[in-house]
Amino acid sequence: MDSLPVEELSCPVCCEIFKNPVVLSCSHSFCKECLQQFWRITKTPECPVCRQSAKSEPPVSLTLKNVCESFLKKDSNEVPSSGSEEICSLHSEKLKLFCLEDKQPACLVCRDSQQHDNHKFRPISEVVSSYKEELNTALKPLQVKLKHHENIKGEFEKTVRHIKVRKQNSESFSLQL
Repeated sequence: MDSLPVEELSCPVCCEIFKNPVVLSCSHSFCKECLQQFWRITKTPECPVCRQSAKSEPPVSLTLKNVCESFLKKDSNEVPSSGSEEICSLHSEKLKLFCLEDKQPACLVCRDSQQHDNHKFRPISEVVSSYKEELNTALKPLQVKLKHHENIKGEFEKTVRHIKVRKQNSESFSLQL
């Protein structure tokens, strides 16, 4: 399981380790709650990744659920903020801190380096929640815009269907003359 990348165990919607994973016919997997929330927003049962139409009640992926549970049990002594800890490319140490000036993760060696002299740091786990809130706040207007654009698209599609029907009616009328 050490060779399995954490991305394979992460929901593409919430970017967390899967909770109650379901699998769509297109083979993409999501947390059941994330998928339902996405469908409530878009009002269409489709895959959030590829937009392929989906069943309204996708099956639970028991294999994926078991793998995620095993992974979380294995890492239960660590903070499961995003499911994994990245390694500093400069010092090969775990990235446990966040540099507030540079807005990037840092290891304990980075904190004491000249590059980050007089910089303020916070534990990554503290910063993650505030960034998540910031992203969720920024996401809401985008969701409203998406809904608006989908409504406009629906109106355009109705107009196209109407024009096609009118064209067919006109063609059949002109053939009768």
